[in-house]
Amino acid sequence: MQSSAGTANDHRFYRQVLQDLTSGRIPFLVGGAQMVEQYSGVLRELKDLDLYLRPIHVKSALELLSTAGHRTAICFPHWLAKVSNGACFVDVIFSSGNGICEVNDAWFDHALDGEVFGVPVRFCPPEEMIWSKAFIMERERYDGADVAHLFRSCGEYLDWRHLLHRFEAHWRVLLSHLILFGFIYPTERSRIPEWLMQELAGRLLNEMGVVAEAPRLCQGTLLSRVQYLKDITEWGYQDARLLPFGTLTPEQAALWTSAADGQSNSSEMNATFNSFKKGEKHETK
Repeated sequence: MQSSAGTANDHRFYRQVLQDLTSGRIPFLVGGAQMVEQYSGVLRELKDLDLYLRPIHVKSALELLSTAGHRTAICFPHWLAKVSNGACFVDVIFSSGNGICEVNDAWFDHALDGEVFGVPVRFCPPEEMIWSKAFIMERERYDGADVAHLFRSCGEYLDWRHLLHRFEAHWRVLLSHLILFGFIYPTERSRIPEWLMQELAGRLLNEMGVVAEAPRLCQGTLLSRVQYLKDITEWGYQDARLLPFGTLTPEQAALWTSAADGQSNSSEMNATFNSFKKGEKHETK
């Protein structure tokens, strides 16, 4: 795949990062716009390059890229680092903002071979990309269209049982996207296995007569980091991102939430963002 979006200089930078990681034997997967274009045919403007790594390989990857002359920083310690040449960025992703979709061996077990910017790579599996994108329902960004396009283009060969296992307790999120898919593509509903719709519809019916037990929990924060703040700050609901319900500490959730409007409370984060804007080198710790 050769994406037509972006400038020649951007492509050169992305290609160099891919080559550096490959030569350094750091395992990674390509996701984001490149993966969606590869498997759905939807081309959109290239704003950055999304690379997915296991958490245990992030430190080594950033050290290698820093040594190669790239600027690197860990922006959110629970899920995201960045590599920059001053003008464009590579996102190094090892989980998700809500802390649910950590990159693990299964991502690599199901990865698909391909090529980006002339470099042989492996793409994130459609199942994992759908899983991670399904939770992105911010006011300014909604990835539901990507999910629908991947259902349409990959539905015939998706490992649906693996996908269902990925969502686990969050199966309602998967069901919501499947229902919307049938609305978006009425003639393509057969791409979704009948057994899956029956399984999820059965779960929904079984829940109707069950009274939810305390504590009062708001899972909206798993979908949007800012649109349900009133629920957890004024209305008495607990934040589903936080331990023991989720995986984040209060500090991690606060940092991720405060960055939504560019007003992070962390001076280190502000310094990192400012160093990127100024084109200064930021070493990893």
